[in-house]
Amino acid sequence: MFEIVALGILVFIASSLLFGAIAIVGIPHQIAMERSHPHQDAIYFAGWVSLFTLHAIWPLLWIWSAAYRENPLPRFAEINEDTAINDKAPAQTGVVDLEIAQLDADITDSVTLLGHKCEVLDDRIDRIENAIMAAGKAA
Repeated sequence: MFEIVALGILVFIASSLLFGAIAIVGIPHQIAMERSHPHQDAIYFAGWVSLFTLHAIWPLLWIWSAAYRENPLPRFAEINEDTAINDKAPAQTGVVDLEIAQLDADITDSVTLLGHKCEVLDDRIDRIENAIMAAGKAA
């Protein structure tokens, strides 16, 4: 009786692993279809080949299908609209110089504050080390 139950569990696990591996095969092809990849058929057949190679090439198929974008330019459309410094009018460069000077002053203040915090931490670390050494000598 227990042999039949064990055999049933073994068959269930083996079939689950097989169907899971087959389900994983189609993921790169689905990504390629969503992105209108020009090599959809090649990715589909390479996915089935990866099943027989124990999915050794599957990560490469996933990268191959996910790296393609049909039209990558819309992501950068906002950048090209008036972001170059040389395109700005000469009257605005004075404002930009003031903003840069203010940012430089803020950065200098931040670096000074950070240096002070590092000194405080170094002092605390020294006191902790001295306390540990004193406790070690007392013991």
